[in-house]
Amino acid sequence: MLRTKMNAQKRETMYSATDLYWRDIKDAEPLSREEEVALFKRAKAGDEEARQALVRANLRFVVRVAREYHESGLSLIELISEGNLGLLEAVQRFDETRGFKFITYAVWWIRQAILRALAEHGKIARPPLSRVSDRQKVEKEADVLAQELGRAPTVEEIAACVDFSAERIRNAFEMGQPDLPLDAPAFADSEVTFAQTFVSAEPSSHERFVEGEMRAAVANCLKVL
Repeated sequence: MLRTKMNAQKRETMYSATDLYWRDIKDAEPLSREEEVALFKRAKAGDEEARQALVRANLRFVVRVAREYHESGLSLIELISEGNLGLLEAVQRFDETRGFKFITYAVWWIRQAILRALAEHGKIARPPLSRVSDRQKVEKEADVLAQELGRAPTVEEIAACVDFSAERIRNAFEMGQPDLPLDAPAFADSEVTFAQTFVSAEPSSHERFVEGEMRAAVANCLKVL
């Protein structure tokens, strides 16, 4: 009973933090292609205000992507936080001269950041170093292709550019998928989750302060990494 009550309180805190974050970003307007190009040129010249404008204009899209994974083992606000890191990486890497909308490129980095976080959360054993090396090579080539194509590349397109089979590429990408959802019941007819069998029943300091931390989430994600 006590554990159930604590779980309900944790969910309520996470929901309120997400609502607070959404209120902070809901008025952010998407940019036109022309506005994006102008801002990227300014950002690459060192204009921090332009870089922040690019990030803020796409924060709502990060929330949309994060919601696709909300049953995968992390809270929505944690998924959003990881997706924001991917967005920052995309802003740093994007080449605005290729003629594509930024978000068609950024979605790759947003998803990969979220999937990597889920992998770290859901896997108990470390992957072999060869798999890590494969993933790094695949991600590097996928980034190049995404810049050229203006969208996330397919497995077949990546396979055509690296000396890997399609199956090997898929295996590399599986490193970004959790082996099991840690918020799933550990036993039949039980509310105890896999995660709770590994951690203390007491809420962590992160959980106790998550709402206060998320009041500064937008400002933090706009800082230079």
